[in-house]
Amino acid sequence: MPQLHPLPQLHGQLECRCGPGWKPIPGSPNGPNNIVCEDKDECSSGEHRCHNSTICVNTVGSYTCHCRQGWVPRPGFQDKQMITICEEISFPIWTAPSGIKSQALSRFFNRIQDLGRNFRSASVLNTVRDLVQEMGDLLETPGDLKALPFSEQHFVATNLLFGMENVLRWVSKALPKGSFTFGSSAGIELSLEVQAPSYRNITLIQNQTKMMLTWDTVHDSGDSGLAVVGLLSTPGMDRFLAEAPLVLDAEEPTTLRETHRGLLQETSHILLSDVISAFITNKDTESLRCPVTFVFQHSVTPGPREKVHCVYWEHGQNGSGHWDTRGCWVTSTRDNSTTCQCTHLSIFAVLMAHYSVQEEDPALTVITYVGLSLSLLCLLLAALTFLLCKAIQNTSTLLHLQLSLCLFLAHLLFLTAFDRTENKVLCAVIAGALHYLYLASFTWMLLVGLHLFLSARNLTVVNYSSINRFMKKAMFPVGYGVPAVIVAISAASRPHLYGTPTR
Repeated sequence: MPQLHPLPQLHGQLECRCGPGWKPIPGSPNGPNNIVCEDKDECSSGEHRCHNSTICVNTVGSYTCHCRQGWVPRPGFQDKQMITICEEISFPIWTAPSGIKSQALSRFFNRIQDLGRNFRSASVLNTVRDLVQEMGDLLETPGDLKALPFSEQHFVATNLLFGMENVLRWVSKALPKGSFTFGSSAGIELSLEVQAPSYRNITLIQNQTKMMLTWDTVHDSGDSGLAVVGLLSTPGMDRFLAEAPLVLDAEEPTTLRETHRGLLQETSHILLSDVISAFITNKDTESLRCPVTFVFQHSVTPGPREKVHCVYWEHGQNGSGHWDTRGCWVTSTRDNSTTCQCTHLSIFAVLMAHYSVQEEDPALTVITYVGLSLSLLCLLLAALTFLLCKAIQNTSTLLHLQLSLCLFLAHLLFLTAFDRTENKVLCAVIAGALHYLYLASFTWMLLVGLHLFLSARNLTVVNYSSINRFMKKAMFPVGYGVPAVIVAISAASRPHLYGTPTR
């Protein structure tokens, strides 16, 4: 639409001229009071001021400077501005994990460094193809990596998975618009989709995995350039993730106990699917507006006490990691496929966990509650007797009073709080208190027996009095101090052993 800029009145006259980025239409009226304008193409006329690292793109009444394919804005500049300055995409830094001694890993990273030194945005397809092949070769022939401890193997897997994802996300910006598929002789598959903004959904399909997501999930807000969606399958990565811990969402153990009506015991899990890496141009994928859907194919059918979990690999602070279920859930599962949805993007897989469930025996439960209740009543009566009857109070009754109190508190805590596992901290505190009270009970039993033995051995009055004095001085530090020291050492060395998912 023509744009006019009226000039201020000068001596009673009003003059109209074309605004910036516009020019008079040839042959149209061009008087001071009557003018028709059209857009000026600064790009074709050479009147733009775009840097030679950019491409001029004409707009209505103006122009913008876009980075060339395979180029990105320099630090401090933004793309599609009049002052944009760009630089060629460089290969990101990817270094070997520190502290890992492996010749196979060293050779792999030497070849990665060679790819980085020789990288040019014009040959990005060859670079991506070589990256996939190098990763496949390492997973197919891991060499001395197999001899590493499990913790170091998890460290290596974390570095390979997140390092490969970061490199692919960055160098893929140099790809032209289109769909690309890469593979290696070891079975690794990489699917890339590079496209401009649209309203259709995006689907990437591989032999064993399918990913579906919306365009809003993929694209940076306010950016109208090309965006990349990637799906990388890494068969063979599971050998580096053996014995990796699984962290369940807080609701999972409760649901399983309700399903099986029993006590959830130790779990073991196996990978049903390939380990995949899903990434997009937008790095802010911690909380997506729309969940991403994954369909995993697998050959193993879950049994009655085997549950399928959609999991992702959580990067730990120490460089290692663990499987986690937060933000991912199973929408459906069949004999040979599982559909998952996740509210974030990361490294994903499907695990099958086997749960050993010990069914609760109603008769045993009744016996436990009735027996402990009677025991609490008797212990309370005994403690009151030792405490209130002055005629029988001596060193022996004092020892029995402490024993009765410790047993009473231990039984009461066990009866009322042994299954309070909702809060992990509270569960650990209860477990530590039970440990201390029962240890103190055994210690007081030891002191009662020791006092009885010394009294029977030394029947003279003098010796008996000296025994009483010794017991009165030593019994409280020993009876309550020794268990406290044992529990303190145990809690300091193995704090995670206090409390289980069910008890």
